[in-house]
Amino acid sequence: MPDDAPRVPQRLDEVADAAARAFRLLPAAPQDLPASERQQHSPARRIRTDPDTVERDLMKLVLTLVELLRQLMERQALHRVDQGDLTEDEEERLGSTLLLLHDRMAGLCEQYGLDMKDLNLDLGPLGTLLPSDD
Repeated sequence: MPDDAPRVPQRLDEVADAAARAFRLLPAAPQDLPASERQQHSPARRIRTDPDTVERDLMKLVLTLVELLRQLMERQALHRVDQGDLTEDEEERLGSTLLLLHDRMAGLCEQYGLDMKDLNLDLGPLGTLLPSDD
């Protein structure tokens, strides 16, 4: 553990600096903008609460959260592969699992009449919830 001791505070400082930079980059809240600039921002899309579509809307919300977690797990897996933390068997099993999860997500989207793009909620001034595939 002596090798890790000096690195942990440095990593915490890096995380704190990154968070500070991210918060400085956030746009002002709509009420803080001059009236002329408020018109340029479109309101965020909202989930409709129509009784006829409540099941689909709820599934959209759940699938959005699952897709966010899937993408985070995928990024973590890629990071671990790049670091060489996994054996070839572990890499293969992880890749197969992530592909299977993606296929199941696509199947559930199809079952509920959704597209994977529908899961990317607009958070208004913060942008979209999920990163784009570009």
